[in-house]
Amino acid sequence: MIALSLAEIAEIVGGQSYDIPDPATPVTGSVVIDSRAVEPGGLFAAFQGENADGHDYAERAVAAGAAAVLAARPVGVPAIVVDDVQAALGRLARAVVERLGAHVVALTGSAGKTSTKDLIAQVLQRKAPTVWTPGSLNNEIGLPLTALTATEDTEHLVLEMGARGIGHIRYLTGLTPPRIGLVLNVGTAHIGEFGGREQIAQAKGELVEALPDDGVAVLNADDPLVRAMASRTRARVLLFGEAADAAVRAENVRLTEHGQPSFTLHTPTGCSEVTMRLYGEHHVSNALAAAAVAHELGMPVDEIALALSEAGTLSRWRMEVTERPDGVTIVNDAYNANPESMRAALRALAAMGEAARAKGGRTWAVLGQMAELGDEALAEHDAVGRLAVRLNVGKLVAVGGREASWLQLGAYNEGSWGEESVHVSDAQAAVDLLRKELRPGDVVLVKASRSVGLERIAQALLEGFDSFEGEGAVR
Repeated sequence: MIALSLAEIAEIVGGQSYDIPDPATPVTGSVVIDSRAVEPGGLFAAFQGENADGHDYAERAVAAGAAAVLAARPVGVPAIVVDDVQAALGRLARAVVERLGAHVVALTGSAGKTSTKDLIAQVLQRKAPTVWTPGSLNNEIGLPLTALTATEDTEHLVLEMGARGIGHIRYLTGLTPPRIGLVLNVGTAHIGEFGGREQIAQAKGELVEALPDDGVAVLNADDPLVRAMASRTRARVLLFGEAADAAVRAENVRLTEHGQPSFTLHTPTGCSEVTMRLYGEHHVSNALAAAAVAHELGMPVDEIALALSEAGTLSRWRMEVTERPDGVTIVNDAYNANPESMRAALRALAAMGEAARAKGGRTWAVLGQMAELGDEALAEHDAVGRLAVRLNVGKLVAVGGREASWLQLGAYNEGSWGEESVHVSDAQAAVDLLRKELRPGDVVLVKASRSVGLERIAQALLEGFDSFEGEGAVR
């Protein structure tokens, strides 16, 4: 964080100082909510959680080097006491961002946010010091914590914004007002909570509504609901996609024999060739979004193309591709899942399968529940199961309870012999099955919503089957 004294922080957040010997003491370290992550000179924000109260760890945080605690009550050690710790954290983040003067880039969408954010970060990092959201810490606590990691030399702040309802993104943009706002797509993730795609579009569009007159709305030209957001912003609009009128677009899109996308990148300043290290054609749209942001911030097209070609995966469990010594390839995409990302992952698996079959290998899709789909759950799980068969995936292993059975039933009804799919009760059963059946050259995709925890299957496949821990019950 940029250096601020405890007195300055107290004034910014509207708090009262308690047990602070010297209000001029600077906070020079990170702001954290986990006392185990405290750095010397940092600030510990004490949150009341469901299972633990951060105030109980205040003394430990100060002993570890925290300059003070941001708290809702006096805690017997140096503290700035406020009525609402979350609101105070947000006020502090806004003040830091305003003093920083960095280019703030915010992005949202139903699918691909984290992968795109990682691409933007890797591209912009070549131009100037860049801070970005770690993983998927994109909510009302994670976003200000990310902003507060910025230092005096930070020139780009890339912030992922998530939403589970109307007004969430509006709140986040109030904490860290962006000048560039990127909307990737409007899909069906969390549709059970929103009520429909129109409501999701309403929520995602709050990002472009928050942009200033001199801002830029970067919109997906290939998604009608996103393209329509142009009417909801005062900012200049920059379209990306494969549409002919997109200012930043891809032409001659193809996949390498291993399923990695390659294309010609066109921008208003020229064109250049891109061949990505990531897997799956869906990353073309993500790359174009990143290219549009980089173009807007003044990077030349050849430099953008090189950065995209060299970019890797920064966040865990998102299309992590690892080949075991025995020739089995594991694709760990188990961080989360929704219908759009599930279809994209299956298409990536199918593309990788062409090379696998040439070596005598097969493709396996080990899939679990997609959560928060509401009334659409049955239809969406059935459709994913059917798609696996249509894409000629060798075998679908559906893991878990009712929703997983719908995946398997869709595949069974779409298939010819009923051998294209199997339903198993839990993660351990899936591991047992794969232990018996996998052979060199096979490619295994593992994917489900985060709550299901299928990353344990991928871990077991990579570390050796006897490393699997726990009962393996899929929640």
